[in-house]
Amino acid sequence: MFAPDLPAHGNDKTPASEVTLQSYVDLTCKVVDSQSESVCLIGHSRGGIVISQAAEERPNKIRGLVYLAAFMLRNGESMIQWAAQDSDSLLLPNLAFSEDRSYHFIKNQSLIKEIFYEDCSASDVEMAKSKLVPEPTAPIETPLRLSKNRYGRVAKTYIETLDDKAVSPMLQRKMYTAAGCSEVIRMSTSHSPFFSKPHELARILMNMQ
Repeated sequence: MFAPDLPAHGNDKTPASEVTLQSYVDLTCKVVDSQSESVCLIGHSRGGIVISQAAEERPNKIRGLVYLAAFMLRNGESMIQWAAQDSDSLLLPNLAFSEDRSYHFIKNQSLIKEIFYEDCSASDVEMAKSKLVPEPTAPIETPLRLSKNRYGRVAKTYIETLDDKAVSPMLQRKMYTAAGCSEVIRMSTSHSPFFSKPHELARILMNMQ
């Protein structure tokens, strides 16, 4: 399993103002192209827009897409369009943008645990917080370009997180229902099951192989 840092995330030091959705997709496709066999892509949260667009570009190299509490959009839609509908989320009301809107961040740092990691251990929360950085705005405002004969032919599974306060269960259901995703698995976790229930999540993913 590979878990690369997207541009301007984690340990990647690309300036947020230089990052586009295509920047994310190019990195993902580079990883996909380096593999000798077809792969399954897992997208968490905003990672959903990345795996969708990557599948459009590499449908023959991707055997499946897994959306983990992720934004699952249709052709022509942007992430910000759906996020703005999420009245149950604690994320959007606590989001602040830079003056030029090139990046955004959580304005009240004391809410990070409640929003993203409510059921996670203190040590995992501290580690995760140390990796959080201001995030590029351009990718979430960019409409996806998806076609039925490319993206549409790749198998898709949605993992819904039932106690999520970042991307609410209400919005998750609206997205995967609108997208026509019939394979849905539910986990009783917050937004970050890879911390709170890693073994359960691993079993789910392994059963997809």
